[in-house]
Amino acid sequence: MSLRVLVSPKALNELKSLLSHEVNLSVELMNSSEQKPGVEFDVALISRDVTSTSTKQKTAPSTQVFYDLLLNSHDLRWVQIHSAGADRQIYLDLMARGVKVSGSSGVNAPIVMQNAIAGILMLARKFPLMLKAQAERRWDSLINHSLPPDLAGQTVVIIGRGPIGGGIARVLQAIGVKTILVGFNTSLKLRKLESDDVRHISELPELLPQAQWLVIACPLSSETRGLINQKTINLLPFGAHLINIARGEIIVEPDLIAALKTQQLAGAYLDVFASEPLDTNSPLWGMDNVIVTPHSAGHSAGNENRVLELFVQNLRLFANGAKLKNQIAS
Repeated sequence: MSLRVLVSPKALNELKSLLSHEVNLSVELMNSSEQKPGVEFDVALISRDVTSTSTKQKTAPSTQVFYDLLLNSHDLRWVQIHSAGADRQIYLDLMARGVKVSGSSGVNAPIVMQNAIAGILMLARKFPLMLKAQAERRWDSLINHSLPPDLAGQTVVIIGRGPIGGGIARVLQAIGVKTILVGFNTSLKLRKLESDDVRHISELPELLPQAQWLVIACPLSSETRGLINQKTINLLPFGAHLINIARGEIIVEPDLIAALKTQQLAGAYLDVFASEPLDTNSPLWGMDNVIVTPHSAGHSAGNENRVLELFVQNLRLFANGAKLKNQIAS
């Protein structure tokens, strides 16, 4: 019996090519644009084009049409999503009724890591200052300002030990930056580590005063929601920088804005926000020491192909009753 798989029109054509080599896998691909609520299927792929410009707070009509198909299928047993995290309400609702949801952790890690490194380098070399001068056609050399300290020799604390956090650490280490990875596994508290480069989240208060850079690269959870607030920001050295390529709700945004205004934080690169799209009235848009990108750190053509390849791998596992890669605990 074939697995009935709901996919977008875009993913349909690409999957046909990938599945043509799967002789032991029987799959019926169902074009989501041709289906009505109430149609039954076993599996669904939420590719990047399905969510499009939708956010957790605002769902585009085309995305809602796909969501309605999911919510009205009683036979649905598994959904593969393009993102690493499953904190959108639709995923929580599906898991609550017993539907398996698997993420794409690691698929976009190299791209997100590159964005984080780009943000660090731009802030370290005062690119926002120079880009503003360029927009105003002003020749304003860095020699006219307080010169930035060398990045080599500084310390970065990275919250999150996954593929993204680990990748950021490796690149920064190569240019002479001291890195401290902060994880959540209780084993980090129970065993003696060979080095101080990996620490437990409970040690964060003693680590922050060492950090000229704080990078957030961890999932959103009850433990991380609001983790970065006035108290934790004030533990950082005056003039530290913050990078967030994880989830906006990890930061208490008013506290972040206040710290940027007082220069407690010298700058920030933010790809994610507490509410998206970022409100046009947010002070973050106009701050000279802030780089704002519209939740785009994980976007690349290569990522889309890697998600499809992961989906096919998981299809094999699902068909054989095996554990899915990156299955998210409900």
